[in-house]
Amino acid sequence: MKRYGQVIKVKPEKLEEYKKLHANAWPDVLKMIKECNINNYSIFYKDGYLFAYFEYVGNDFEADMAKMAADPVTQKWWDVCKPCQEPLETIAEGEWWANMEEVFHLD
Repeated sequence: MKRYGQVIKVKPEKLEEYKKLHANAWPDVLKMIKECNINNYSIFYKDGYLFAYFEYVGNDFEADMAKMAADPVTQKWWDVCKPCQEPLETIAEGEWWANMEEVFHLD
């Protein structure tokens, strides 16, 4: 299992919309997340930033992320969510959410 932390900005005028979307996340999107070996997925908000945490329990992260990205329902979900978000200026090529470095963990 590998832990992931990611961060992105949320547009202030879109925060409530983003919260409503996730209060009623589409069942097929949630199913795809699980099918792609992601567990314990949470998104937190603070001062204009969204922080995502999840645990990847599969064997091929890139293949699972490609599977998710190819899913038509997930693509539609992203199309609805992306206007609410603003990527950090420091994202790596190909990122939307910026991956974070884990600097401490205690089980």
